[in-house]
Amino acid sequence: MSITGTIDRPLTHDPQKQAPMKAAVTTEPAGSATPDFTTTGANDSRQNRTREMQLIPEAMARAHMHERMREAEAQRPAARLMAARRMQRRAERASLRARRALAMAVMH
Repeated sequence: MSITGTIDRPLTHDPQKQAPMKAAVTTEPAGSATPDFTTTGANDSRQNRTREMQLIPEAMARAHMHERMREAEAQRPAARLMAARRMQRRAERASLRARRALAMAVMH
């Protein structure tokens, strides 16, 4: 049983092993001006295009990762500043509690 590929799931991704591309309309008489579309130049350009298109998602992922790293680097100082302010407020509250406790101890 021979399994043929579909447009979405071709039998092979190698352009050299794919069936030649034919014109969709075959109602023209034999020997008309419409030749088959397979030539070595077209096949090579199709193969190069395939390589380039396979590298596009990789380049996009790399750019996306670079952008996320840049955002993370930009957010680090802000996060440190927020943490420092939070600790400062906590220290101020602890200092006020200690002053109140000391004042209460002195008054009694």
